[in-house]
Amino acid sequence: MSEQAKAFSPASVGNVGVGFDILGHVIEGVGDTVSVRRIDAAEVRIAAIRGTTVDLPLDAPANTAGASLIALREALALPFGFDIEIDKGIPLGSGMGGSAASCVAALVAANALLDTPLSREALYPFALTGEAVASGGRHGDNLGPMLLGGLVLSTADQLVKITVPDAWHSVLVHPEAVLETRRARAALQGNYALADFVSQSANLALVLAGCHAGDAGLVRAGLKDVLVEPRRSPLIVGFDAAKQAALDAGAMGASISGAGPSVFGWFESRAQAEAAAPAIQAAFAAAGFESQAWVSPINGAAAQVLSD
Repeated sequence: MSEQAKAFSPASVGNVGVGFDILGHVIEGVGDTVSVRRIDAAEVRIAAIRGTTVDLPLDAPANTAGASLIALREALALPFGFDIEIDKGIPLGSGMGGSAASCVAALVAANALLDTPLSREALYPFALTGEAVASGGRHGDNLGPMLLGGLVLSTADQLVKITVPDAWHSVLVHPEAVLETRRARAALQGNYALADFVSQSANLALVLAGCHAGDAGLVRAGLKDVLVEPRRSPLIVGFDAAKQAALDAGAMGASISGAGPSVFGWFESRAQAEAAAPAIQAAFAAAGFESQAWVSPINGAAAQVLSD
């Protein structure tokens, strides 16, 4: 049995506009890497966190990766512990699933060190425990796609991978601004009209049906967030212009990625997505923000163990 393993988890688009806290897909090309080592001591330690300008907690119970491995140890009554090193590749407060990626990468690496590794679905409850440390809630919209790859519906206790045409791609643009998840969640307080819930339910159904059928027309009709986006978009300078730039470039739909401030758009081809990225970035530039952009198949790869 190996004593050490390293895993990479990609970033993700959480919520995908219409599936608040339950729908997400991976973004290839950016992510977090976590190294995990088996230790004799029956505890979880975080030895190092690199790649961030913000001090993240080295205290394991207060860290997403640490909390998830503590939950794993306790559930399996493991006689050994884990030592963790985290290399952050996802900007903090970006709406790209940074806390979830550290958590999932840690679990995938630790799982490779178990005498009897668990399925990805079996790792999900431990990932939820880790994510709750960062965001204050057990929501799996980022965790599910990182664990399984592609577009995933993540409920309180179940992961459902959604079929998506291989040709469909997403653009994710991250303006050089920070919007902390807890602040973005605070913007959602208050009452909502029942009619808006009905509209959002219909939109989610249209998107899922469109993905399953490979029908871009259904996705275009449904990929509109009437619940969350109206309350969060005022927190993101340049959002309206960035979203419009994506739609003008032929996006099936565009909205806020996770808690923001990143913006995503869905396209029917990689060529369309690549052509749209500079226009979305130009909208943020006009608002005074530099940005980074990634183009990824919606059916992107899940977190994986890396060979040394």
